[in-house]
Amino acid sequence: MSLDVEPPDPPELAAVDPNEYEDAEVSGGEYRRDELEAFLREGAWDAAFDEWAVGSDMDESDWRIALDLELVSRFDFFWDDFADRVGYHAPGIPEDWKERDLHPDLDSWGTVSAINAGLTELGQIVCETLKADYIDWEAEFDAPDDLPDFGE
Repeated sequence: MSLDVEPPDPPELAAVDPNEYEDAEVSGGEYRRDELEAFLREGAWDAAFDEWAVGSDMDESDWRIALDLELVSRFDFFWDDFADRVGYHAPGIPEDWKERDLHPDLDSWGTVSAINAGLTELGQIVCETLKADYIDWEAEFDAPDDLPDFGE
């Protein structure tokens, strides 16, 4: 399947501690969001979005709901120095979507799942694109001196 839509503007990255997310555990405190946001604007976002859209299982109706709910603007990307990777938090539709009446076209768990899974996949591709094509810095993590030396 393929999603034939224009890429939205990349998200503006807020100064959030990634450890506040349920799905992230990050060591260090320098998340390099300004640099990542610049890379997104310089083309990483569009390149990743295009790659994602070609293989996306989301349809145009799902995508329209995600845009209407402004989910894309709630993505977060951050540098995880300890793991030498770009981490991310993908926005999603909450489990209580029915009670909250979030969108008139949001009418099934299948649609919710498609949107949440699609946004997670997009976040992963953005991270891979940033790391492979834009980031030229190396992790600065130095292992503590008291770690055992398994080489002996």
